[in-house]
Amino acid sequence: MANTKLSAFFSLLLVFCSGAGVGVVGYRAYSSTLVVAPKSPQKRTPPNPEEYRKRLIQEMTTEVHLDPDQVTKLVQIYDDTKAQFDDVHEKLEEKSRSIRDDQIAKIKAMLRPDQVPLYNALHARHEAERAARNRDKGGIVPGDKSSK
Repeated sequence: MANTKLSAFFSLLLVFCSGAGVGVVGYRAYSSTLVVAPKSPQKRTPPNPEEYRKRLIQEMTTEVHLDPDQVTKLVQIYDDTKAQFDDVHEKLEEKSRSIRDDQIAKIKAMLRPDQVPLYNALHARHEAERAARNRDKGGIVPGDKSSK
């Protein structure tokens, strides 16, 4: 009888310890989380277009085995494409400026004369804030010829 009590005690002790062990392992697995590093607060600078172009030409030359004549043609193709994109960008900027100017004129037309100077001040402040944001982002500020 003493043997069965002792055996039952050790059986219960073994079950208790195994449950505690499973609990500890489960708790550690549950409480450990995947830690994701926060994004770097550094500003991401856009790639330099000239360096990017040189890298593309070099990559095409080595991987596609271009000969010097083909490299010259590739450079001309890139030049023509850049000119076309610049032209489209300039037209888009002009159209955007025209739409924005039309909006401003319509707003001023609906304001009372005493409100126009207040609107002008508000609009100037918004433009300055937008220009500052674009400069901070490294972007082009419309109407700012120094950023081109």
